[in-house]
Amino acid sequence: MNAIDIMNRPVLAATKSTSARDLAIQMLMGGFSGIPITERDGAVVGLVSELDIIRALRAGKSLDNVPAAEIMTAEVITVNVDATVEEIMEIMDTKQIVRVPVLEDGKLVGVVSRPDVLRAAIEPKFMRFS
Repeated sequence: MNAIDIMNRPVLAATKSTSARDLAIQMLMGGFSGIPITERDGAVVGLVSELDIIRALRAGKSLDNVPAAEIMTAEVITVNVDATVEEIMEIMDTKQIVRVPVLEDGKLVGVVSRPDVLRAAIEPKFMRFS
């Protein structure tokens, strides 16, 4: 099983100028714990997690005035659509990350999170079609 088989899509991404407040609202409404930050062409340039927003709040910043570019993790670990679930699990474990953006031809096409990996492990006889 590969990333393409278990990833979430369509995937919501934001620009570097998106406010932390808007990111937080999207996370809460969508049930996400993080949002990839991309260029308009789909190239991943960062990722903002709930923890990044909490850190901004703890620093006394107004979420209305903080752009994603200021709080995002710029060195994002990604995988290609053909990465195996085993490779993704190793990355999540060794890098202690919750989600991995999935790329095809260098462009964002999905995200694999820990629940996706667990679902793949416990639901091997069920299939999803989109």
